[in-house]
Amino acid sequence: MNRLIIFDTTLRDGEQAPGFSMTVEEKVTMAKQLEKLGVDVIEAGFAAASEGDFQAVNAIAETIKDSTVCSLARSLHSDIEKAGEALAPAERKRIHTFIATSPIHMQYKLKMTPEQVLERAVDAVKFARNFTDDVEFSAEDAFRSERDFLFKVFEAVIDAGAKTINVPDTVGYAMPEEFGQLIEDIINNVPNIDKAVISVHCHNDLGLAVANSLSAIKKGARQAHVTINGIGERAGNAALEEVVMSIKVRHDYFKDVYTEINTKEIYKTSRLLCRITGSFVQPNKAIVGDNAFAHEAGIHQHGVLAHRETYEIMRAEDVGVPASKIVLGKHSGRHAFKTRLEELGYRNLSEEEVDKLFRKFKALADKKKEVFDEDIEALIFDELFRTYEEVKLVYFHVLSGNSAIPSSTVKIEKDGKEITATACGDGPIDSALKAIEKALGMTGRLKDYSIRSLSAGKDAMGEVRTVVDFEGTTVSGKGTSTDIIEASVKAYLDAYNRYIARKTFIEKRISEGV
Repeated sequence: MNRLIIFDTTLRDGEQAPGFSMTVEEKVTMAKQLEKLGVDVIEAGFAAASEGDFQAVNAIAETIKDSTVCSLARSLHSDIEKAGEALAPAERKRIHTFIATSPIHMQYKLKMTPEQVLERAVDAVKFARNFTDDVEFSAEDAFRSERDFLFKVFEAVIDAGAKTINVPDTVGYAMPEEFGQLIEDIINNVPNIDKAVISVHCHNDLGLAVANSLSAIKKGARQAHVTINGIGERAGNAALEEVVMSIKVRHDYFKDVYTEINTKEIYKTSRLLCRITGSFVQPNKAIVGDNAFAHEAGIHQHGVLAHRETYEIMRAEDVGVPASKIVLGKHSGRHAFKTRLEELGYRNLSEEEVDKLFRKFKALADKKKEVFDEDIEALIFDELFRTYEEVKLVYFHVLSGNSAIPSSTVKIEKDGKEITATACGDGPIDSALKAIEKALGMTGRLKDYSIRSLSAGKDAMGEVRTVVDFEGTTVSGKGTSTDIIEASVKAYLDAYNRYIARKTFIEKRISEGV
């Protein structure tokens, strides 16, 4: 059997996508879940990129025990030293160093000759081995590189000590047949290729990242760079859930290739990423979308009820999608609630945490006829995973109607004091947000606002995501409630709290002379 190494870059390449930035604490939370998912390598960040990235890599290196923790580094001694320093506490660590090898990158971006690039690549790998024996080398824009030069670079870095050579389709230009052929050509033309693992890193600019990754795996690649939900630069990266489930469902096609991923944790991991980043997964997203296991057409329903495999090639339970969506209500007790938490994968909560969640659940159940799994997950995130609580909503009141000027009164708790403010607006949400801004004493520029229902029914939990610019700093926030105005206010306050946390952190580092 040939094991496929799953290299997750959600916390590095995924986070580089606009709107997906995470705090250090959020990255650690996500890394713990990736470890539980069974990811082989977690690329925790780019240690030299910023102090925040360094701290995130370092914190994850201190926390993660079962997965290898990796940091990206350019082919520069300063980058590699930072990566080595950040990774020092890790039980298993890898430095991933890279340099571009395509003519267009070498000429216009690097302004280096092929000879200089080759020398830099070899030097970087040798230097990285001072910090760890596990060194991965990436030839950025490999697919658009001249083949003979690419083969020469790979041979040289393997001789220098690289244990993994990564083949990126950096701009998502390749077709599956072409990319698979490139892997075959590397195997046939790099003499020492048997001493390294071939890895692939595919982008989704033409919607082919997963197809290209699978084509490469079929031809002999044994590591795949992936992200949860396929997030990443531009159109994203190959989605972990799609690559892993393709290997599992089509084992007849991939023969003896397998992964160590605990697929029952896939859905939970996807949802956690959405909660942390405030992003949504489109309903028709393969594997983890809300409609991935839904059947509305009568013919499909009849077929599935008669025999599941008529229209489903995998079971929802195989990826951790709960078989039952509606399970609890206001008459449910603590035991039933705790059991459902365990069924959803939250088995290690303390009794104090369960009690806290149960009180919130009962309050929600009084407002809703039925409580969905999505509602419970929203409560878990709000109560246990929220990082910053500098400002809290105490009270809000909205007056609106087709013959009234919308106005809102809000009360917030800030710095231990309660502040009340009133404002008018173009609508109830606009007036509420303006009242919040007046109470905060700061006006932000709302750059994006989106809303979706987390569950079914007229009393569904709504989730609002805001992207706000505060004094030139763009932050995202999210809020949930059965009342969409309340969810909007919570989302705006969440964005403000994230801004204050970031500002405080930067000011602290400046005062420390860092």
